Amino acid sequence: MSLTLSHYLSIPKAWRPPLMVADGMGVDSLAMLIHLKRSGIRPDAILHADTGDENAETVTYREERRRWLAEVGFPELTIVKRAPSKPGLRRDGTRGESYDTLSGNCLANATLPSLAFGRKACSVKWKVEPQNAWTDRWAPAIHAWASGRRVFKCIGYDAGPKDSRRAHDMKGDHEYAYLYPLRDLGWEREQCVAEILAEGLPLPRKSACKMCPANQPHEVAHLVQFHPSDADLLVQIEAAAAPNLRGVEGLWRSTVKGVRGGVARPGSMTKFITELRADPAMLKRHLRLVDEAGRPLAAAVAAGLCS
Repeated sequence: MSLTLSHYLSIPKAWRPPLMVADGMGVDSLAMLIHLKRSGIRPDAILHADTGDENAETVTYREERRRWLAEVGFPELTIVKRAPSKPGLRRDGTRGESYDTLSGNCLANATLPSLAFGRKACSVKWKVEPQNAWTDRWAPAIHAWASGRRVFKCIGYDAGPKDSRRAHDMKGDHEYAYLYPLRDLGWEREQCVAEILAEGLPLPRKSACKMCPANQPHEVAHLVQFHPSDADLLVQIEAAAAPNLRGVEGLWRSTVKGVRGGVARPGSMTKFITELRADPAMLKRHLRLVDEAGRPLAAAVAAGLCS
């Protein structure tokens, strides 16, 4: 049986373990924090893992998150990062480059994010491990572990089918117990959005790295239009990895066929970006997409409703 916030609250306060929130800075994380606030539950720490490659709107939204956390009396947002790598020797005897971002990792090793190869290692390496490294030095955690207790960590996966497919569910161990409050509540993404709006807060955009293989065509079009240097970075990453790719076309892995045999989406984001830049009408079509509320794509992406 998985643990819930009710299990946490059933522990006498004098023996209650530290409660930590993993804040991805997206819609689900904010909805989870709102639920904790309404329930009178104050976390002991709120961690946000910075991969170095979050979208510009997410980086900007951190200030809004800090403002709201202070307003409701929650702990400050603690941003953690993976420590810079130690350059190792390559097969040819030269020394590799150090990196401290996901894009730097890809460029230094001439590879793509793990999702492009069907794996899901990015979250562990760039989010879970930096959070755990910080917690290893956190006095409440050290004290809890010394007394045989675990740190309780809240993670904002919602109850919808999409999160159920993509989520990297963490299994509890002797140091951590993981809670999924939104799933306990049965809140899917639409409910999370409604709760944020009811709280009077601006909606964050979907939290994701700019080069994530899970990004949709309209999100790449958003980069081309509003953040062209980020689109250039995607091209650079694919170009560096190209000589080493086997059976993978690029960040989108493989071409997706559309109706009547046409291409709905190429496997290479570079190809798609090139087409968008050469065809203003095509770019405009993607930017003209709207969300359920009828807002233009730029607003929908920024609000996190397009994913």
